Amino acid sequence: MTYNIHVGVGMDKKLDLARIAGVINQQHPDLVGLQEVDRGVERTQRIDEIAELAKLTKMEYAFAFNLRYQGGQYGVAILSKSPILATDHRLYLNTREAERRGFIRAEVRIGGRLINFVTTHLDYQYEDGRVYETQQLLAAMKDVKGPLIVGGDFNDVPAGGAYKLMRESFADAWSATRPADDGFSYPADKPAKRIDYIFMRQADGIRAKRAWIPETLASDHVPVVAELEVR
Repeated sequence: MTYNIHVGVGMDKKLDLARIAGVINQQHPDLVGLQEVDRGVERTQRIDEIAELAKLTKMEYAFAFNLRYQGGQYGVAILSKSPILATDHRLYLNTREAERRGFIRAEVRIGGRLINFVTTHLDYQYEDGRVYETQQLLAAMKDVKGPLIVGGDFNDVPAGGAYKLMRESFADAWSATRPADDGFSYPADKPAKRIDYIFMRQADGIRAKRAWIPETLASDHVPVVAELEVR
């Protein structure tokens, strides 16, 4: 699953992490990539959001902050049913957007296979910024051994440069299984854009069996979920 949780604030403007956890629990994912996660930030009552979500979902977690904000940290995170064996966090070099961005990678063992799972959140203002960040992401991933899955809020539609760059070496779980469906993930109340994705590196022999989008107003995005088979 990939899910931009909007710091736990739903379309009703209410902060409710239990509601976010409920959405996750209903789908029974092995791995979740989260974006827009607060830790000790004033606007979200200084809650350690990823620790709270890990408790509510009974999953392990890894957090990477890309920005210091209101006395706390703001960034991306991973939840995993399996133990997280190692993590890697990189900040992107930004050229135009003020908000610092990055990615986190976690190594986990599922069914005896070592899996690399990455989540990221790209520049929402400028396409050239998204392309530049995607280039950095791909460069950082090129030597990663073993099956590689990347999920995140790319802030880019399928016609965009960042998406096209990813598709040069990655398959898209949604388009692989539901090519006739829109897959819109934002905004949650009236989805009109596809900007959240689950990608699988083509060289790794990962097959997407199905993909779906749960309906929920717990965030301003809806999550994207895929069932993948690692051969």
